[in-house]
Amino acid sequence: METTIKDIARICGVAVSTVSRAINNHPDINEETKALIMQTVKDYHYLPNNSARNLKRSESNTIAVLIKGIGNPFFSNILKVFEQEIQNKKHSFLLHRVEEHEDEIEVALMLEKEKRLKGIIFLGGYFLHTRESLDKLKIPYILSTGGVSDTNETETLSCVSVDDYLESYKIVDYLCKLGHKRIATIAAPPMDENIGKLRLKGYKCALKDNGVEPDQGLICYNVEDTDQIFSMEYGYAAAKKLLESGTDFTALFAISDSIAIGAAKAIFDSGKKIPDDYSVAGFDGIDYAKYYQPSITTIRQPIEDMAAETIHILFDLMDGKITGARKTFQGELVIGQSTRAL
Repeated sequence: METTIKDIARICGVAVSTVSRAINNHPDINEETKALIMQTVKDYHYLPNNSARNLKRSESNTIAVLIKGIGNPFFSNILKVFEQEIQNKKHSFLLHRVEEHEDEIEVALMLEKEKRLKGIIFLGGYFLHTRESLDKLKIPYILSTGGVSDTNETETLSCVSVDDYLESYKIVDYLCKLGHKRIATIAAPPMDENIGKLRLKGYKCALKDNGVEPDQGLICYNVEDTDQIFSMEYGYAAAKKLLESGTDFTALFAISDSIAIGAAKAIFDSGKKIPDDYSVAGFDGIDYAKYYQPSITTIRQPIEDMAAETIHILFDLMDGKITGARKTFQGELVIGQSTRAL
């Protein structure tokens, strides 16, 4: 249980107003009394943001966005929409990076206490948290573009995303219909519980439904760079390893456009061409994929609509209009110049 200003007053044998004057460094207070109060504040780990001088802060209009994978260019346009929509609603926007292996709930609890947040958006990542862990958060929150475990404990979790499994299935099925049977993929490392796991599942199921048994030798990843999975560097390293292994393949599905672009660079550096030697497909629909040469075949996520819906749901949660909501958007298969029929 947190220590309150009343507790400090009781321990020191003074009035609450006296504690308030000491904390606010008010001149109208005995120095010895002030010293006693401040020592007690320290001993009992009393947090200033629970004090009277910060009551206004406790009514803060700050919305925090906790982002996993800040280096992923997919998030840049989403953050622009978040910031604009939050400011339009006369609220403050706070962006906080969460490291790949950090517990976002613990980070959120820290920020909730320090910043007196009004709401939280978890951007990216994958939610595997228990009901007990989620119940620690006392303010409205929503998960945007990330994956969420399909369990009873998180069935009431508010979430906005595409169906990563179905959209991955869609693009790999497209490659199969082009005549490709040896389709490699650059996936997230096996220990990763991110959306990459869902996209890998879609890849495998699409192959099976097209009469192709998934080959473990065609599933590649870079275990040496697990902090920046959705990056060009990750894609380059994994594709380079695949090419140097001499494994036979005709098409490559990368679980993000950034990975696909990195992989394309590795293919070019090996002296091969796209799509003449290898077809390459990605996922996300970032601007880089559209303007890359050759343009990348991908699944475009409707990020502007997803971002706007995230804000809409969060403010409905904050206003008490709803207790939870899930919205799944459909991706669009965008056929670029990086794939061809055999």
